[in-house]
Amino acid sequence: MITMADIIKEGHSTLREVASDVVVPPPAEDIHILQEMLQYIKNSQDPVIAEEYGLRPGIGLAAPQINVSKRMIAIYVEDEKGVQHSYALFNPKIVSHSVEKSYITGGEGCLSVDRAVPGYVPRHARIRVKALTIDGEQLDIRLRGLLAVVFQHEIDHLNGIMFYDHINQNEPFMEPENAIAIER
Repeated sequence: MITMADIIKEGHSTLREVASDVVVPPPAEDIHILQEMLQYIKNSQDPVIAEEYGLRPGIGLAAPQINVSKRMIAIYVEDEKGVQHSYALFNPKIVSHSVEKSYITGGEGCLSVDRAVPGYVPRHARIRVKALTIDGEQLDIRLRGLLAVVFQHEIDHLNGIMFYDHINQNEPFMEPENAIAIER
């Protein structure tokens, strides 16, 4: 079981590396790691388990955050309409995106960052992602809103990018032009 002790913190070199592609078909070890990553996210949202194991709640986790420099992400989040989404993906790639931007009004956080980083994080309002599911199926999905933001945050981790790299350092709360505000 993954716990907070397994999650590396900002400043660790792995978080700034470009992660390697996962071999297809994925080896059993990578499948196990990805299953554990998704389980962490689910456990972190369960108040009883989170309390017992001292887990910080999260909605996404990328393999580099547990010091595994491979292109794997796990996402477990409820969207704006209350629909639960669960993804455990190998080699996710954004293949297209909108010009229009969006941002979360409350800013973004990260399990690898133990401090609040104030500011708006501009993201693409809509993205299309291709990936391999943990069940070996090719996935091709179009995302918008919170789900699009979460995917971009996690895929950034695979490219050595932290969410705060996107914040305007001079004016952190400057709203991106023509952007959709996502309340959270």
